[in-house]
Amino acid sequence: MYLISLGAGILAGLLYGLINVRSPAPPAIALIGLLGMLVGEQIVPVAKRLVEGAPLTGAWFASECTPKITGVAAKPAAPGDDTGQQQG
Repeated sequence: MYLISLGAGILAGLLYGLINVRSPAPPAIALIGLLGMLVGEQIVPVAKRLVEGAPLTGAWFASECTPKITGVAAKPAAPGDDTGQQQG
């Protein structure tokens, strides 16, 4: 997945170079924008949880939101830990 992303970025850079234009944003600004997008995406699950009346716990946030922001897989929840998943 990371190699595909890197390859797509290199391809975009090559195209920019071939048509002699600069990238649309300085690298630091672009990365901050991407971080904002990742964090912003997590507003939806937080809002859904609030609408459902479920608590926003650190364990839930760590298992549901943090992996999507950081790209690092969540650790398995301990027995009895409230991760917000309903059993049925």
